[in-house]
Amino acid sequence: MRGDVLYSPGHAGRSAEFSGETHAELDVPGAFDRTDKFSLSLWLRYSGIQEMVILGRTEDARGLELFLEESVPIGDLKRGSRLRLRMARGARDAIDLRTRDYLVQGDWYHVALAYDGSGAASGAKLYLNGKLHEPEVIRDSLSGDTGIQTSFEIGNKSKGRPYKGRIDDLRIYSRPLAAEEIEVLTTHVPIRAILRDPPARRSEEQRDTLREYYLAYVAPREWRDLHAGLKQLYREVDRIKKAIPTVMVMSELTEPRGTFVLGRGDYRNPGEQVTPGVPAVLPPLPTGAPANRLGLARWLVDPAHPLTARVAVNRLWQMLFGTGLVKTAENFGSQGEPPSHPELLDWLATEFVRLGWDVKGIQKLILTSATYRQSSRVTPELLERDPENRLLARGPRFRLPAETVRDNALFVSGLLNSDIGGPGVFPYQPKGVWEEIAYGDVYSAQTYTPSHARDLYRRSMYTFWKRTAPPPALATFDAPDREKCTARRPVTNTPLQALVLMNDATYLEAARALAQRVIKDAGPDVASRIGLAFRLATGRRPEACEAQVLSHLANTKLARFRADKDAAVKLLRVGESAFDPKLDEAELAAWTMVASVILNLDETITKE
Repeated sequence: MRGDVLYSPGHAGRSAEFSGETHAELDVPGAFDRTDKFSLSLWLRYSGIQEMVILGRTEDARGLELFLEESVPIGDLKRGSRLRLRMARGARDAIDLRTRDYLVQGDWYHVALAYDGSGAASGAKLYLNGKLHEPEVIRDSLSGDTGIQTSFEIGNKSKGRPYKGRIDDLRIYSRPLAAEEIEVLTTHVPIRAILRDPPARRSEEQRDTLREYYLAYVAPREWRDLHAGLKQLYREVDRIKKAIPTVMVMSELTEPRGTFVLGRGDYRNPGEQVTPGVPAVLPPLPTGAPANRLGLARWLVDPAHPLTARVAVNRLWQMLFGTGLVKTAENFGSQGEPPSHPELLDWLATEFVRLGWDVKGIQKLILTSATYRQSSRVTPELLERDPENRLLARGPRFRLPAETVRDNALFVSGLLNSDIGGPGVFPYQPKGVWEEIAYGDVYSAQTYTPSHARDLYRRSMYTFWKRTAPPPALATFDAPDREKCTARRPVTNTPLQALVLMNDATYLEAARALAQRVIKDAGPDVASRIGLAFRLATGRRPEACEAQVLSHLANTKLARFRADKDAAVKLLRVGESAFDPKLDEAELAAWTMVASVILNLDETITKE
């Protein structure tokens, strides 16, 4: 191994330490092509939390690479990363595997790969700590050569974020190792290394390793059986503990701490002592209510409280009409606007309380009202007199919120994953957005790794959100940055929004899925296809002039893609979901463009 590497006692011998600034090269013969047989074996203990390349032999997107995804919290103040292995000829021409288990930061792991030269993911056997691991197959489409004549590298910053941690007993073989051989490397080789040191120089960790090895492999049979049974019991205890849900509980102190007015805000200068209470201009606490959080909660939902129900129904009105009865939904105080219809606001608030704070019930009441069911058509005279529809002389009409714009496109196309609950997901996003504002690996979420499969199409409310780098496609449609609470969003109409709808991977993939849907469901008739796509997106049938424009577009694009098949294939490969190979590629690409136009219509992204 060449490079500025430091060595220290490791798990199976001397381990190489990598700080993120360390770069090492290994001269290993062989091309490591898709048809070559080989094995990799190493011990590793990582310390970084970003996505890191452990070991690589790559040029552009071609070659062999072993890396760790960005670490995430996994409980008990620990973090874990999943191991990824890629053999690739290009971005999509690759074998891409990922461990299902998380490797805990700071622990030693033995990782081994035995590849049989078959060119298939099934031919790459992955072992963790000597046990065959069934990985998650992200991609199994390797068809071209992967071999390159460069050195294996560790810590090359030009090939990705460099590895931070230690590597020990790195071995590369020109044949696939058998399971028994990998067990020897995992279990017996580290013991030999420890035994080479005198007992006085062995660390506590090494002594524990020797004891574990003795009880598992050397001790009398009776002891080994007892030891194995004890380990099984420990595993069962851990399983039971993990199955028990935990919840944070808050309780009041028996003797509340004193609270004082602080002179000039200085904690060292307490003044008058104060006690819990509510503003004097509002109703007092309910009779018998304790002066604590429980009493405050009861006070907030007391039917005599003048604000809670009004604020709540005003938010619902704003959601349905675009503007609340009180326009300044974030401010019901003296600096806010008075309600446009104070009697209506009062009545809705009392109805909300009468319905038992039933959110669905009060929404049904508003949605079935004659006011909501009015047409949104507006005359020039009415628009001049009441541009914001504060007089409620017409039905609501406003652009959908950012999250709904995306969810609507996915729903219309049939891609939307409507599962409820679960962790946040990472949909498509331009490269480098998070990395531009990364501040070292003391913070989490430094690199962006997109989700895969159905997680890509979950509703936008499940999108993982980094406050300093909000999702660009949502921010373009006026989603706030979440640096502060936002009760009322601005609504803009910009050229950048149209560019997102026409070019973002989410919307191009949705357009392709919608095109595939109408081709299959509507048959070969052009008018039927246009009618179905238009009705799915807008809720109505197209007028004759609209259908004529879209029909002309379909014919024009079909002629263009028949003349340029490569452009058709490039368009159809946008996004992770696969298109039906039975469909004509030029035809599907042409109708993808038609569907894209329909998804871009103002009527599609507008509530009216």
